[in-house]
Amino acid sequence: MDNLEEDLTCSVCYSLFADPRVLPCSHTFCKPCLDNLLQVSTNYSIWRPLRLPLKCPNCRSVVELPPAGVDALPTNVSLRAIIEKYQRDSEPRPPSCPEHRRQPLNMYCIQDRKLICGLCLTVGQHQGHPIDDLQAAFIREKQTPSLLLARLSEHRWAQVGSPLSELEQEKARCEGLVRQDRQEVNQFFQTLGLVLDKKREAYLEALDKAGAELLQAYDPLIHRVKELQEEQLDLVSLGSSVEEEEDSPLVFLEKVHVFRERVEEFIKTPLPSVINLSITPRACGNLKCQTGAETLKSPFAVCSWMFE
Repeated sequence: MDNLEEDLTCSVCYSLFADPRVLPCSHTFCKPCLDNLLQVSTNYSIWRPLRLPLKCPNCRSVVELPPAGVDALPTNVSLRAIIEKYQRDSEPRPPSCPEHRRQPLNMYCIQDRKLICGLCLTVGQHQGHPIDDLQAAFIREKQTPSLLLARLSEHRWAQVGSPLSELEQEKARCEGLVRQDRQEVNQFFQTLGLVLDKKREAYLEALDKAGAELLQAYDPLIHRVKELQEEQLDLVSLGSSVEEEEDSPLVFLEKVHVFRERVEEFIKTPLPSVINLSITPRACGNLKCQTGAETLKSPFAVCSWMFE
């Protein structure tokens, strides 16, 4: 192909022949190139002859042109036809179907989101699938990322963040109650001396268990809400990257499909409900029941803290 292009190149401008004209010496050049050469030649002449002299750039022989100049030279019709065919063959062609030889991939399968050929649609695995023009599908879906991003609005963000705030507040409240009970237990058993140290440790163990159950109740919910927030941020970032996809309509449409499925799944994901736990019995009331002679008589009887 490179050798052919060399044969179709004008030796004056080193480009493909444009309107090739044949000199009497049989050499061919672009008409604009010959016009320029003739103009330079006549500029140096102090008189205007009836026949215009022109030196061939290839063989250097002087040829005479009629008064009409280069316009009177015959066109190299065969060479012009070859150049036009060469230019057509050099134009990029659509890729061929890997399953059907020489069939161009000129249709977009909406169902499978890929380029297919006519045989794929009529007798192949895409038979009966809805199709569209690739550029039309690209234009139609161009605004989809923006619409999906709009659904991930600040209102939805507030909805996701609201349970997190309430859960953390409830956790802090319950942890505060546990800390308060811990302090009351310590203060109570400090007055009983060393005899009641083991009973105090039993109470604290029960409170540790209650605190662990408290974490078990709230932490998974808080963790889940944080995961939803991270997923939403990831979707926003993904939507922005999809919007910036300009190089390949096919890649863009595939990314839009993945993005749409993730957004739809995220929107349908239920949010964790805020639970309100009641810690019973409270340490203060239980300790009052354990004071006096009864406490000294049975120093190791303790109560288990429960959540309702």
